[in-house]
Formats: sequence, structure tokens, C-alpha cells
Amino acid sequence: MRLNRRLVLCLLLLWPVALWATDNNPPATWNQLSAEEQKVLKPFQDRWDTLPPERREHLQQGAKRWQSMTPEQREQARERFAHWQKLTPEQRERARQRYERFRELPPEQQERLRRRHQWFKNLPPEKRAELRERWKNMSPEQRQQFRQKRQRNEHDEGRDRERPSRPENMERMERPGRMMQR
Repeated sequence: MRLNRRLVLCLLLLWPVALWATDNNPPATWNQLSAEEQKVLKPFQDRWDTLPPERREHLQQGAKRWQSMTPEQREQARERFAHWQKLTPEQRERARQRYERFRELPPEQQERLRRRHQWFKNLPPEKRAELRERWKNMSPEQRQQFRQKRQRNEHDEGRDRERPSRPENMERMERPGRMMQR
């Protein structure tokens, strides 16, 4: 009876390891890829079977994503890739670091940054150029002050959402004993 308990206990403890081992399939060889995947991954054909397994898996997932994209999404992806190719190694590294910092932000901050980015993209090109130029001409201290002011404003906006908003045409609320100033 005691032996059976030990056997059952060992089997229960080893079960996750056995599942992991069977789930750990080797990545597909070139000939195992579908015709569509081979078409998308053609630049890698000659060296496919020598690529590290993680890289092959990553590329295969990318090929599947590509196949599910609309023609417009594919064109946007081509444009982004062409832009990426033009970047210097230093610019690429900075972009990777910014992306990693973005991924570490809480979801609320990520969403706020996405909204700000969309707002900026929706501006007329002249306005975007003007804002970029103003930013370029700021000293590091001025940029820091600008960031701090934006953070305070956004913090206040969050609090204001909880309060009823005041009418747009009122600059200051009327206080007892004082007239509203305009």
C-alpha cells in the first residue's frame, strides 16, 4: 500500500514534466512549412534549417500573421519595414529601448500614450512640423519642465473626470461675494 502511494505521488509530480516534454515539438523544417509560409519566408530558404529553433518559430508566427493581414495592413507593414531598414544601428537600438520601456508601463499609461500619439498623427502636417521644431529648440531643462507640466495636467484631468465639468464659456466659477471674472 505504501509503495502504491509513493508511485502515485511520483507520477503526479512528474506529470507536468512529461506534458512539457511532449509539448516541446521541434520547429518545422523548410519542407514541413505550408506553401504560403514558404512563399513569405523565401528569403530564409537557404539557411532555414540552420536557424535557431526560436528564430524559426518566431519567423513562422510572423508568416502566419502576414497571411491574416489585409492588403492595406501589408502595405503599412512594408512601409514600416522599409523605414526600419533605413535606420542606423544606433537608432534601431534606441527604438528597441523605447519599446521595452513602453511595454513595462502600466496599461493605463500605455493607453494614454497611444491616444496622444493618435492625436499627434491626426494633426495637419504643418502643425506637427511646428511642434517638432519647438521641441527641438527647447533646452533639456525646458523639456523636463514641459514633461512635468503635462504630467500634472494629465493628473488633474483624471481628477476632473470624477467632478462635473463646468460650462465651457466660464473661465472662473462665481464665488460668494465676488463677481465672475472674465
